[in-house]
Amino acid sequence: MDFGFSEEQTAAVEAARAVFSGVAPDAVPSPALTAGAVAEDFDRPLWRRLAAADLLGLVLDEAYGGAGLDPVALCLVLREAGAVLARVPLLETCAAALAVQTDGPEELRARLLPAVGRGDLVLTVASAGRTGHDGAELAVTARPADGTKGAAPGWLLDGVQTAVPWVPYADLVLVPASAPGGRTVLALVPREAVIAAEQISTSGERYAELRLDGVQVPAGDVITADGAWDRLRRLLTTGTCALALGLGTAVLRMTGAYTGKREQFGHPLATFQAVAMQSADRYIDLRAMEVTCWQAAWRLEPADVAVAKIWASEGVRRVVQTAQHLHGGFGADTDYPLHRYHAWAKQLELSLGPAAAHEEELGDLLAAEA
Repeated sequence: MDFGFSEEQTAAVEAARAVFSGVAPDAVPSPALTAGAVAEDFDRPLWRRLAAADLLGLVLDEAYGGAGLDPVALCLVLREAGAVLARVPLLETCAAALAVQTDGPEELRARLLPAVGRGDLVLTVASAGRTGHDGAELAVTARPADGTKGAAPGWLLDGVQTAVPWVPYADLVLVPASAPGGRTVLALVPREAVIAAEQISTSGERYAELRLDGVQVPAGDVITADGAWDRLRRLLTTGTCALALGLGTAVLRMTGAYTGKREQFGHPLATFQAVAMQSADRYIDLRAMEVTCWQAAWRLEPADVAVAKIWASEGVRRVVQTAQHLHGGFGADTDYPLHRYHAWAKQLELSLGPAAAHEEELGDLLAAEA
């Protein structure tokens, strides 16, 4: 059996590297240099280059102008994005678009997906819930609007979602909500329809708390398929693992280059046994992050995704901490990119749940099968 990547997946990686080669991590806005958001917008020129390279439609069917590839290909591109700290809503837009394609009605697919591939439509997902600890679907309720009392047929949403990424720039927010009968629906809500309070992420990006008070959503903009939210959440979590893998790989490479030329007592730091052993441990972390990430992207099963996020959260934290230690004071220099990687790593570690949350989920899954 061949576990290598396909020609199409490899071509996607090459295209991504060509696009991201123009991104300089040491020029990425630093959260250490500003008290508020690092920028007023995401990297629009990079977004346009991704669209021109057909990378925004990577997982979309050819009927909608996409390449028809799978989540593994998306995660390969996300790995390259994480390596350079690309400030674009690539994961959220592509994951939401795939949810629309997989579970949404045909009219919605035809209306939205071609615009996503062209880069004309930015999507994001409310995945943190009200507190960041409970399920996002529990933070908002959805009730049918039957057309009485002046309400158009569709759904009415009430609740609060916190830490929603890219909201100030998104056209639509995909909001999971609890519906009658214990179902979870996904509603595409225009950004202008919600009250948003600005929040700042650890990486310095503009997030938002969304407040929905009887927000009306047409029936055609609501995905009601069973399991749609679970599938989307697993894809988002796996994509976060891929971003962490790319970030960690870049940091370990940066650390190797630094310790290879930085001398102490007349010898490169890399020749000291303690330095070599710490670097070797972090290399093992990265290999574990890699194998579990591709397993999760390939299968998208709950247990595989939980294991991948445990390794991604713990592994990327250890990689950046060791890098800071081996760089000494250089790691805190704002003219050097390592502190930016450290902030992004902390954001990815906690996004879609820290390791402890996924360990608990994995325990529940194993207990249910016992």
